Amino acid sequence: MSWMSVLPPLVAIIVVFWRKEVIVALLLAIVTSELLLTWQGGEPLIYTFVATIERIISVFGSAGNTRILIFSLMVGALLAYIRESGGVAATVEALLAKGLGRTKRSASLMTVFTGIFVFIESNLSVLTAGILSRGLFEKLGMSKARLAYIIDSTSAPICILILLNGWGAYILGMLDQQDLPGSSVSTLWSTIPFNFYALVTLIIVFYTAFSGRVHGPMRKLEEQQPEEHKDIPEHVPSNSKARFMLVPLTVMVVGMVAFMFGTGGGDITQGDGSKSVLYATVLACVVAYFMLIASRRNSHKQLVDIGFKGMSELLPLVSIVLLSLALGASLRELGTGVFLAGLVGEFLPLFLIAPMLFIAGALISFTTGTSWGTFAILIPIAAPMILALDLPAPLLLAAVLGGGVFGDHCSPISDTTAVSALASGCDLLEHVRTQLPYALTAGSITLVLYVVTSLVMI
Repeated sequence: MSWMSVLPPLVAIIVVFWRKEVIVALLLAIVTSELLLTWQGGEPLIYTFVATIERIISVFGSAGNTRILIFSLMVGALLAYIRESGGVAATVEALLAKGLGRTKRSASLMTVFTGIFVFIESNLSVLTAGILSRGLFEKLGMSKARLAYIIDSTSAPICILILLNGWGAYILGMLDQQDLPGSSVSTLWSTIPFNFYALVTLIIVFYTAFSGRVHGPMRKLEEQQPEEHKDIPEHVPSNSKARFMLVPLTVMVVGMVAFMFGTGGGDITQGDGSKSVLYATVLACVVAYFMLIASRRNSHKQLVDIGFKGMSELLPLVSIVLLSLALGASLRELGTGVFLAGLVGEFLPLFLIAPMLFIAGALISFTTGTSWGTFAILIPIAAPMILALDLPAPLLLAAVLGGGVFGDHCSPISDTTAVSALASGCDLLEHVRTQLPYALTAGSITLVLYVVTSLVMI
């Protein structure tokens, strides 16, 4: 399909930035992709309508995708229960009373360390840090966009550096299929010092949290909002306690670890992330429900209504996740990722191979909205180059991994971006617009570092 395979993601990106309509953009991109596939298969173009519907339905054919969608809905119920209980306001008051989160710096650093501590799964890291810090950020007059940036730019870089999680298991599975020298485990761990994008991104996140300074569109956004928000009450009702928020969150985090061990047969690195995060979120919802029942503040009928109302509030974001998954599947069949990977030509100077793998990874991840899909495409391409040209495996593999995370941070059609907006209560496009300058800065620095390191090592 050659260059035409990039048309669907281009349609999505143009419509997103032109009309500010993510759902319409994703639908048009899927239609464009299915139109090309129908034409390529020699079928009448009128079949595109049916193919588009079937492509969206096929998302539910994957148990993992279905779990992600149900998880996104259950998050809405969990947030609704925590909000209804007054647990957010009570937690804010409790943290302030203990001297924590009194300043923008301490609240931001607490958010960063929460995201680092919950390194088991990226969505869980985003969700836990977002829910815990949301009230503090509002209380201190910091924007939801700042919170979305901090949690989004902490989760994936930490997961790709620590690797004792589903990310590490997934990448190890692909490395085992290659014929690289040495063990896959040692090769993967040796990529850490060369994963410049993750390291630079974390440095920028710490700078933002410690200095309290924001730049670009985020600075303009915060200048337009009041210093202190009034939707977090100054005095918490006597029947509201911090435990209504902290207990469900703790259950979710501990449950995630336990389910990762369980689904991995006692090995956390082999655990199933989509199963574990869903099970943990449902368990947290059940605990929050019974805590409210026990407090006699709400009846069963009221709590059911609250739960479904919370789910309905997130339907637009869940729809975005659904369409993103459908578009990713369609683009894989169209061969968009393979074409973009081909941009790394055979006649490149050796010192430019790592930088070009980083750029190719960013392009694939940005246009498809998935870093894991990018790894699946580029690792089998990078491995033969490492063997044939005797190149340093840690450097090239780190470039692939960093490029995948970089493109995902910039992409408006990434499901991780949507979950970060969901957890912080930020508008999706506002999150993309305000995070983009930070991601591009980290990406530019990373590109220079790969050129310099390649000149030294190759």
